[in-house]
Amino acid sequence: MGSQAASNNANPWRGEARLQFVRSGARTIHQGSSSAPLKLQRAFHQASGHCELPLLHTAGGLVGGDELLIEAQLAAGSQALLTSVAAQKVYGSVGRCRLTPEGRWARQHLHVQLEPGSDLEWLPQELVVYAGGLYQQQARVELAAGSSFLAADVVRLGRTAAGEELGDGCWRSALEIRRTTAASPRWLLVDRLELGGAALHDPHGLAGQPVFGSLVWAAPQALAREQLDELLANCRADRAGLEGEMACGALEQGLVARYRGHSSQAARFWFSRIWRHTRLLRGLPPPELPRVWPFQEQPLQQRQTCSA
Repeated sequence: MGSQAASNNANPWRGEARLQFVRSGARTIHQGSSSAPLKLQRAFHQASGHCELPLLHTAGGLVGGDELLIEAQLAAGSQALLTSVAAQKVYGSVGRCRLTPEGRWARQHLHVQLEPGSDLEWLPQELVVYAGGLYQQQARVELAAGSSFLAADVVRLGRTAAGEELGDGCWRSALEIRRTTAASPRWLLVDRLELGGAALHDPHGLAGQPVFGSLVWAAPQALAREQLDELLANCRADRAGLEGEMACGALEQGLVARYRGHSSQAARFWFSRIWRHTRLLRGLPPPELPRVWPFQEQPLQQRQTCSA
């Protein structure tokens, strides 16, 4: 699909995936449904007990007006890892159509409900926003006591290998995480980001760098100060040898990490190592990279070699 044809799409997609995960013995099983262009792929079971489920976007990319909805409900004690089969593309929209010269937004909505003791890892592959592309993602996460949620995003703004920048395009993200307590629901994080216009070159934005990454972990329990300090120290040490600027800090119950630079590989490597730390801190086996990820490298193995 060419970017010009994509920008003039008169019949946008409205794809949905509705998923339920339940604990069955030592592992988690799933059931659910999807509608085009989303398709559920074969699930795999990791040694940790996580049900690894890839989602396939069959349309080859998002165009202005497309909208995706992903809903996931995890029953008590269930564990799931959701990922995507391939990198997602967002085609240019601004200035491509006389009827809507301002462009049209492509949107994705993620709604997650975690019951007590459940664990969701949301790890889609890279998002690439073409020049003039408009993309907005919204995630709302409801956590019960003792549940864990980890999410990571890596976005490339413009096809930089072809010398392309984002131009008049824009990427927006809104993440809301709320935990239910005995007294009342409590917000853990409300994170709203917008990258476009002046923010692409502002030193407090991307400072002219094309890749942005964000990782958030809502831990199942509050971490002791010693645990949290050690976790952050390990995550910062894992930046060694990686290109770009990386920072991480504590949440009230968890952590947040940010990346900006030129290398989506470096962002993936760092986030994979942080992911490993969150697993080990809970006494779980180290993560297994999803089978659909096209890595020729081994970020987890590299970390173990470096620390030997």
